[in-house]
Amino acid sequence: MTDYAVVLATHLAATKRPHAARDLSVQTQIPEPTASKVLKQLSRAGVVASRRGTRGGYALARPAAEISIHEVIQAIEGPIAVTECSDETTDSLCEYETNCGARANWQRINVAVHQALSQITLADMAFPSADTLITIALSSKEAERARLSGSPRSDSIELE
Repeated sequence: MTDYAVVLATHLAATKRPHAARDLSVQTQIPEPTASKVLKQLSRAGVVASRRGTRGGYALARPAAEISIHEVIQAIEGPIAVTECSDETTDSLCEYETNCGARANWQRINVAVHQALSQITLADMAFPSADTLITIALSSKEAERARLSGSPRSDSIELE
C-alpha cells in the first residue's frame, strides 16, 4: 500500500488541484478500492485533505515541499523501522537483542533511512531535477570528500 500512497501523493503534488478518488484511480492506474483506502489513510494522517462538493475531492493538506516521503510512508505503515530492535516506539520482541552485536548498527542505519526519507519531499518526487536529492556516504572520509567537492547538497548522511 505504501507504494500506492507515494504514487497518489506525488500525483496530487504534480497536479495541485483536488481530484475525486475515481479520477485518481484512473489517472494512476491504481484500482479504485485501493486508491480510496489509501487516500482515507493519508487523510487521517493529515497528508491529504478531502473536500465535498462539485469542486471537491482529495488534495494535499499542505504544500508539496512541506510533506516528506517519510511522512507519507509513516501514514500507511506506522513508525518506520528497518528491524524490530531499531523501532524505539515499541518494546522489542527480539530474544537476541541483549546479546546482539549488530543492534547499534541497525539503529544507525535506521536513523540514516529516516533522514534520507525526511529530506525528500513530494515536490522533489513530482518535479524531479537533475540535482542529487541526497548523498549517503559509507564513511566519514567519503562524506568529507563529498562536502569538499561542492556536491549539490552538503547534507550527506554518514553510515560510519
